[in-house]
Amino acid sequence: MPTMMNNDMVILENESVTLPKGFNAGGVHCGLKKNGKLDLGYIVSEVPATAAGVYTTNIFQAAPLLVTQESISKEKKIQAIIVNSGNANSCTGDQGLKDAYEMQKQFAAELGIKEHYVAVTSTGVIGEKMPMDKVISGIKQILKEENEAESKFQAAILTTDLAPKNIGVQIKVDGKIISIGGAAKGSGMIHPNMATMLGFVTTDANIEQESLLAALKEVTNQTFNMITVDGDTSTNDMVLVMANGMAGNNTLTVDHPEWNIFLNGLKLVCQELAKKIAKDGEGATKLIEVQVNSASCQSDAGAVGKSIISSNLVKTAIYGTDPNWGRIVTAIGYSGVPVEPNLVKVSIGSFVVFEDGLPCPINEEEVKQYLEQDTIQIFVELNQGNYSAAAWGCDLTYDYIKINASYRS
Repeated sequence: MPTMMNNDMVILENESVTLPKGFNAGGVHCGLKKNGKLDLGYIVSEVPATAAGVYTTNIFQAAPLLVTQESISKEKKIQAIIVNSGNANSCTGDQGLKDAYEMQKQFAAELGIKEHYVAVTSTGVIGEKMPMDKVISGIKQILKEENEAESKFQAAILTTDLAPKNIGVQIKVDGKIISIGGAAKGSGMIHPNMATMLGFVTTDANIEQESLLAALKEVTNQTFNMITVDGDTSTNDMVLVMANGMAGNNTLTVDHPEWNIFLNGLKLVCQELAKKIAKDGEGATKLIEVQVNSASCQSDAGAVGKSIISSNLVKTAIYGTDPNWGRIVTAIGYSGVPVEPNLVKVSIGSFVVFEDGLPCPINEEEVKQYLEQDTIQIFVELNQGNYSAAAWGCDLTYDYIKINASYRS
């Protein structure tokens, strides 16, 4: 069932990247992953789409990222994305770059479009050469009708994820219905700072490229860059947005009177994807949401939230249903934000655990019962200003170690 946020926005939980007009998606198994699991996916727009991307800050950027950034720089447009899981094509030298270009070339040939209209993305094990015979064979099969399903695309991009991550939103701009759809993968190697993941957002909005890029950067800082699972930033990760203009609205720019409607729709899609990634952290049993209020500036609010959500001690306490508020206060203290300790108030759910520089009396059993839920909220009031930020993460469990100890096996 669709969820009506207000008169301007409808959330469609079961929709994804094919919700906007003119987009198709699908996936196949080409042999990069075991047991017949899908491992090669695509998104295609009927027409070239205005494109924008944000990329990992890891210095060791994988070959597909370099190819994709170069492609978008030529016309600020792409028409298709080819993505594989099971092999990162990272730290593979000149051969890895040639292989990424070859993936682009082969898929462009299948579609009959310019090569630089194809973006390339990869995820999986680092340092292994891409078995191009399998990939090329998969590309030649991928556009067959039986492979056309967004659910197949979502499955093809997963690695250690336990569940697909998707969301759709519809808004109204200039009297036209505009759709925004998103899909993402991410479970491990997730940390704020261009959240380590692959994210794909499509929209049929007509939008200026410079404004689209500005919107993506702004929204990324408030969503994908506010999640963490394990503190690792990967070599491959990016978020790409394609806007093909088929909704027929007047061109959106930051000066458009209804710009904020589009911006809020994009933010909601990215926020929901970010939360799904945090909830599906490797071995995780709980989603943790930290809400920081009354900070002196936006960056301070974000820094405190990230510090708490990144603390392994906080994460393990949540896993163990231990209301150890001291770990939360400690994370605030080393966040680098100059807070006044006697002004800080900390709550776990509805339970105030720290205020005026002192612990508050609590019923530990009641708090432990709250911590047994699958979504845990931590609230921090800094009482130093009017700025707020939210951050998301997950608990840290024994299974995280098991998964990553045998990742390549």
